[in-house]
Amino acid sequence: MKTYGIIPARMGSSRFPGKPLHPIAGKPMIEHVYARAKLSWDWDMLCIATCDEEICDFAEKKGFPVVMTSDKHVRALDRVAEAYEILAEPGTDDDIVVCVQGDEPLIGSDTISAVIAPFRRDPQIDGTMLAVPIADEALYRNPDIVKIVHDLNGNVLYTSRQPIPHCDEFSPDLGALRVGGIFGFRWHMLKWFTELPESPLERVEACDSNRICDNGRFQRIAPISARAYYSVDSPEDVELVESAIAGDPLWGQY
Repeated sequence: MKTYGIIPARMGSSRFPGKPLHPIAGKPMIEHVYARAKLSWDWDMLCIATCDEEICDFAEKKGFPVVMTSDKHVRALDRVAEAYEILAEPGTDDDIVVCVQGDEPLIGSDTISAVIAPFRRDPQIDGTMLAVPIADEALYRNPDIVKIVHDLNGNVLYTSRQPIPHCDEFSPDLGALRVGGIFGFRWHMLKWFTELPESPLERVEACDSNRICDNGRFQRIAPISARAYYSVDSPEDVELVESAIAGDPLWGQY
């Protein structure tokens, strides 16, 4: 069993075209993501997967492993699955494949270890999802932020862009969680996922993970402690990330 980290990235984001190469604190965002992920010791292989020559050229100039994938993929996980098949042939069903979204410039070893550790503790777990505490009401009500509800065992029941679990007055004590943009799978589950059609709740919410819920399987949440952790969904998020990265302990290590 090997562990593969794959960073899907494309220039054609509808909300923020070209964002993988957009500078954040003087470095393209994809460089932050790869370099910070590389600081983790959990990988047997870490690689960028893209359909864009600009990203491929940048990665090759920096010496980052990169594979070219189809430009037909709609979902990041489809790109990750194709990249794994290129990298791992023949691979095994129990290989761990981790999708590290290319717009997560504040990842760290805590986030990566959180997603990978459950597989090593429990052979029955086939999928994990980084779960980040929501301490701010604006994030809780922001439709760009995907929220998680889970059962008492930590299995994901549903993901939504709506503020869930519902409350009239928000408090951090609610324990609301959001998707952190890092997803782990055993290869057989990721392959199963990509072979299924888009599900009704996935389509309504625009949340990939609902395809798993709709088809009777689950992902286990991988929670981290509350800290500054922001994704880049729009140009407005760059300033927020730059403020956080200035005080981040990993800044200066890459």
